[in-house]
Amino acid sequence: MSSPLLELRDIDLWFGRLNVLKRVSLSIHPGEIVALVGDNGAGKSSLIKVITGVHRPNRGEIRFKGEPITLHSVKKSRELGIETVYQERALADQQELWRNVFCGRELTYFGGFLDVKRQKEETRKLLREYLGFTSEAISVDSEVSVLSGGEKQGVAIARALYFNADLIMLDEPTTGLALAEQRKVLEFIREIPRKGRAAIFIDHNIFHVYDVADRFIILDKGAVAASFTREEITRDELIDRMVELHEKGAITL
Repeated sequence: MSSPLLELRDIDLWFGRLNVLKRVSLSIHPGEIVALVGDNGAGKSSLIKVITGVHRPNRGEIRFKGEPITLHSVKKSRELGIETVYQERALADQQELWRNVFCGRELTYFGGFLDVKRQKEETRKLLREYLGFTSEAISVDSEVSVLSGGEKQGVAIARALYFNADLIMLDEPTTGLALAEQRKVLEFIREIPRKGRAAIFIDHNIFHVYDVADRFIILDKGAVAASFTREEITRDELIDRMVELHEKGAITL
């Protein structure tokens, strides 16, 4: 296996007297999808926020591409190659697709003037090559509001790939979507390792994460309770382990 893209070593995070992450250690390798699973309050969102620079850990080390790093902000994590796709989809419905793709990272001419033509050309390429949108019904000038929920998530994922994210954080990207749209989003997620990138996938739906993930890390009360590869555990066994953890507070390995 290749060297880890991301490593967390003994990460602790405190909010006042509340220890929300407890000696969390894990690694993510290029080209793999790792699912973070666990009940509400297990620490999944807090862990994502540490990786994306929202929260600074009180203890431990983060290494990215083999180098120790300190994440001061979301901007810093983006510069390193870490992007996040949230369940809220983070797209402006009343804005055109090309504006959404380049929002906050606009392409400019020398002198700072917006290069609208190039932004539209790049968005057109993104729609065709990353998302497979060939219908004339959706163009770069279409408002985001005309897209389905699954297509909006696809645009958010494709945007992260376009800006060369090495690691994409997926925070419950299928929440609130109809079944057909959920399937569409899962197919977009499958494209991430095909592009040579890695992803961390958070979702309460074990059926979804099992369909696309290579590895499963179970969090409980801020700590890593267990970790399995797809070869080591079936979907039903994974569900059984989750139920066992909920009922007994521990997992039989």
